Amino acid sequence: MKELPNPTFALSPLSLPRGLLHRSHSHLHDSSQAPVLKAERGGLVVSWARHGDEVRQAQRLRFKVFAEEMGARLDTTSPGHDVDLFDNYCEHLLVRDEATKAVVGTYRLLTPAQARRVGSTYSDLEFDLTRLRSLRERMVELGRSCVHPDYRHGGVIMALWGALAEFMVRNKLDTMIGCASIPMLHNGIVSGDVAASIWHQLKASHLAPIEYHVHPRLALPVDQLDGSLAVDPPALIKGYLRLGAKVLGAPAWDPDFNTADLPMMMRINDLPPRYRKHFLGT
Repeated sequence: MKELPNPTFALSPLSLPRGLLHRSHSHLHDSSQAPVLKAERGGLVVSWARHGDEVRQAQRLRFKVFAEEMGARLDTTSPGHDVDLFDNYCEHLLVRDEATKAVVGTYRLLTPAQARRVGSTYSDLEFDLTRLRSLRERMVELGRSCVHPDYRHGGVIMALWGALAEFMVRNKLDTMIGCASIPMLHNGIVSGDVAASIWHQLKASHLAPIEYHVHPRLALPVDQLDGSLAVDPPALIKGYLRLGAKVLGAPAWDPDFNTADLPMMMRINDLPPRYRKHFLGT
């Protein structure tokens, strides 16, 4: 079993707010080990991947969700796994079912130092991020977020967000970006109308200031689509918006994942007070 190299930033034991997560002390006897956290609700355990086998568990879950459930065409080097060139540079956050030990949720994080090593972020492949250059030294990219279909009750995402928020504050990082996906399949038909409608809604209510606007490299042709549908954004996007996230521009089209991707940014200072208290205890 191959151990992963030390994370870019020290993953010291997290000081999470009471009522969300508590530390599982039996896993923290070695201060060099990534922290393992136990969720009080739902029997969930949150941890950072410590070796390649744990990353592969996350990649198998990603394949199940993205390829088998959503129909993504993945260019992967390992059958049954979602693998890309960024994985080896990222920290991988895992949520497990405490009873079965199965990985039921995951995020990956690309830190500023690792983004410099790989040469870009994943978002750079989909968008021109020139206007974010002043933020990059304190900017983490979130990606490949997914939850097993049997666990989509909110607890997994809340557990992930709690660990993410603490990671950001502990390492003096203040900005998170990522591509939030909107499926192109609607009522059995592949169409961009839903994505266009969500874009028009969010452009009116949650658009970032112009100095942070980005531009898609392969734009979804929103002006040629029906943007008048009364549809709600996907649950993950609604969750980001509740946390104070902003949309950075029009969606890109990702033909491989069969999605429209909205560029989004969350900043720690923009967290609403109730969520600051919930995640950070401040």
